[in-house]
Amino acid sequence: MKFAVRKLCLLNRAVRRLTAPRAHLRRLHWTSKPQPYSTFNRLPARPSPLQIANYPHRTFILARLATRLLKIRYLVLGSAVGGGYTAKKTYDEWKEMLPDLTAYKWIIPDFVWKLDENIDFEKFRKIFHGVEFAKLLPDFDKVGESLDHLKSLLTPGESLYNEVKGVSDLLLLLDSTESSAAMKASDTQAFDINGKQHKKVSDKDKAEHLQEELLRTQLKYQRILERLEKENKELRKQVLQRDDKGIHQRKMKKSLIDLYSEVLDILSDFDSNYNTQDHLPRVVVVGDQSAGKTSVLEMIAQARIFPRGSGEMMTRTPVKVTLSEGPHHVAMFKDSSREFDLTKEDDLAALRNEIEIRMRSSVKEGQTVSPETISLSVKGPGLQRMVLVDLPGVISTVTSGMAPGTKDIIFSISKAYMQNPNAIILCIQDGSVDAERSIVTDLVSQMDPQGRRTIFVLTKVDLAEKNLASPSRIQQIVEGKLFPMKALGYFAVVTGRGNTNEGIDAIKDYEGEFFQNSKLLKTGMLKAHQVTTKNLSLAVSDCFWKMVRESVEQQADAFKATRFNLETEWKNNYPQLRELDRNELYEKAKNEILDEVISLSQVTPKHWEEILKRKLWERVSTHVMENIYLPAAQSVNSGTFNTTVDIKLKQWTDKQLPHKAVEVAWETLEDEFARFMSEPKGKDHDNIFDKLKQAVKDESIKRHKWNEQAEDSLRVIQHNALEDRSISDKQQWDAAINFLEETLQSRLRDTDSAIHDMVGPDWQERWFYWKSRSPEQHVHNETKAELERLIKINEEHTAYLANDEVTTVRKNLEAKSVTVDTILIKDTWHQIYRKHFLKKSLNHCNLCRRGFHYYQRHFIDSELDCNNVILFWRIQRMLMITANTLRQQLTNTEVRRLEKNVKEVLEDFAEDSGKKAQLLTGRRVQLAEDLKRVREIQEKLEVFIEALLKEK
Repeated sequence: MKFAVRKLCLLNRAVRRLTAPRAHLRRLHWTSKPQPYSTFNRLPARPSPLQIANYPHRTFILARLATRLLKIRYLVLGSAVGGGYTAKKTYDEWKEMLPDLTAYKWIIPDFVWKLDENIDFEKFRKIFHGVEFAKLLPDFDKVGESLDHLKSLLTPGESLYNEVKGVSDLLLLLDSTESSAAMKASDTQAFDINGKQHKKVSDKDKAEHLQEELLRTQLKYQRILERLEKENKELRKQVLQRDDKGIHQRKMKKSLIDLYSEVLDILSDFDSNYNTQDHLPRVVVVGDQSAGKTSVLEMIAQARIFPRGSGEMMTRTPVKVTLSEGPHHVAMFKDSSREFDLTKEDDLAALRNEIEIRMRSSVKEGQTVSPETISLSVKGPGLQRMVLVDLPGVISTVTSGMAPGTKDIIFSISKAYMQNPNAIILCIQDGSVDAERSIVTDLVSQMDPQGRRTIFVLTKVDLAEKNLASPSRIQQIVEGKLFPMKALGYFAVVTGRGNTNEGIDAIKDYEGEFFQNSKLLKTGMLKAHQVTTKNLSLAVSDCFWKMVRESVEQQADAFKATRFNLETEWKNNYPQLRELDRNELYEKAKNEILDEVISLSQVTPKHWEEILKRKLWERVSTHVMENIYLPAAQSVNSGTFNTTVDIKLKQWTDKQLPHKAVEVAWETLEDEFARFMSEPKGKDHDNIFDKLKQAVKDESIKRHKWNEQAEDSLRVIQHNALEDRSISDKQQWDAAINFLEETLQSRLRDTDSAIHDMVGPDWQERWFYWKSRSPEQHVHNETKAELERLIKINEEHTAYLANDEVTTVRKNLEAKSVTVDTILIKDTWHQIYRKHFLKKSLNHCNLCRRGFHYYQRHFIDSELDCNNVILFWRIQRMLMITANTLRQQLTNTEVRRLEKNVKEVLEDFAEDSGKKAQLLTGRRVQLAEDLKRVREIQEKLEVFIEALLKEK
């Protein structure tokens, strides 16, 4: 206000210098017309060019006329000087009446007060140099208008607010219905009709009246703005709904914030060995437990979307909330297609329940909190676009029911999000408790010492104003003087009365009513732009997008460099391979596995039957020899032999043989499947699939079950095969003899090996290989010698020793100073007699080679007995028929069922990302995964940056 008077004085002084009389000055004629000058008109950059000419010969009458004109000019000049003096005097009188407004200097920007210091009047003097004084005469109409304008600036109340509101941008919420009446009362109290001062009011009263009038006026505009915002919201909703109807006709274009949120979702799963850190901005909401973090976030989202509890920990995992504008107020999870209508209480309750279930499921057993992030998007009319992350509340003590390391885990989660240099920290402080009890401010100060990206929010201000004996502490907090923590801005909000059933609209009304009547605001402890969640939401959104615009291109360049490094590594290490990520590799392995399953159907029937026959005999040969053949061979005649064989075969077929056959068939199928899965494919074989193939094979075999009805049908077939005794030709007879000889020779080798282990090395091994017998082997060797003598004496000895024979053997050994017991003698006899029997049976096989002729005559008039050959022919035929039956069941049924099981296993593994990460490993896989994600991030960042530039 001072610079206008000072400017006027300096201009008067410049005019006097320019109009001072000078000697020998030639009178000039100005052809251009003089123009009045006003300080409110813009000066020309340069004076207009002058056209000068000499006066012609003048008469006396012209001289007298010029003299009168000059007198008129002096009168005009005197009137201008007098009017300026009168204006200055009037201004001084008004200035004395006004209160001291220095306390409100913050309303007007600093550059306004410094204008007079920045005006160079010497420059004006040089511009005006040489210009006739007539052109500098003021425009009195403009001077009057300027004085009226100056008066309006100094008038308290509505006029002052109208000039200031465009600069301060403070539109609060106080009643304005009495604004005009209060303004008139203030003017009447200070002046009468003639402008003379009636009564002088104190500066303090004037300041209070001025502040009340200002706040009431602000409410008036706040109401207007709210009405306009509501109308704008409805209009935007109608426009968005109109666009929403055409979604099925055209592809919906993603919003800017949705594009940005997708980038953050990908980055949350990204982990590279190159340590490319995620430095993209997001709003990180931190605070002490029960400080009101979640309530602030709900007020910004305009919906009660989070589970609530009284004093207990409810936020157990980070929750990323993407706010965007949309026609309907809805919420949706990143991995779900269900939309929750936030205008319906049932959907709100379902959403809160779903969030709580996801939180508890993400927390591992024995833990209280989890670092896994839950991604949620909220759309609605009028929502500020931004990405917020609600973190678990910081605690100072681990209480009962919490895991021992809960406090440290919460600190590590909070630091992990806040250490991002571009993250905006929304620090929530409970205003209803002592500030000294808070620990979150120290944590925030460590992560952002300069406060360049921190916004401080004081919650529960209504309780703080009611409970605090010294309200000035609230002022110290919001001015950043109570804590060592620094911040970009300080806000005070009210998020309800503590009632969990209270709606967002009711909370907003209560917040507005509280600040309307709050002494904190009326006394100037809180400034208008620092209160309400509405102002907080606008400030956070502006800060978020400012940080995004400043950092997103730098992050895109960082990922571009990472992509170049990864591509270079791939070219150097895997030049001839395509860049297949884990999902693509899985699809390739899936096709190979299905091809290998199909290969089972291409196995020849002969191959199946040979494998089945061999494996089945390996499984049942011991039972046949020990439980059927050896007991029957002890018979004294062929009738008894055949009777014993028939009985034992029937029992075996009814109880064990079908089940054993099915087991053999299942094992054969498993072995063949494993062989196809594991055998190398030449140069095309990729060992990166080995673990996956083995896992698929094991799981498929585990799920596969053989048809239970197969055993019943197989039992009938085997029983019929074993009852047949008719050998049709000599070829079958010779085949049975060969089968018997092979079996006997195999058993003889096993028996020799068992005897060798029992008695120890023979004399050759002892002499040439320096081996020796143990004392136990020495006893077995002496016992063996005695039992062999017994068999030589009686080659037709039975399979069992009589008691007197055992006593004789023991006494003979005692005579040699060898002490033995009965059990050792019988065990040794079992192996010795078995060897003797097998050799005897082999010799009998040679005799039976010529016995097919006698067999056809039923061994009449012949002492040759070849019932053992007939037994093994029956068993051999049963093996052939069983193998054929099992082969048919394998190729017609079980291979297809196995293929179905393999497909189910592959589909289950495809949906389990953890399983794929476990089975497809190695640097090659990880490098391809990193390349895929880096490219995806870079591409989405480029799309986002392009949309961001278009929005600018």
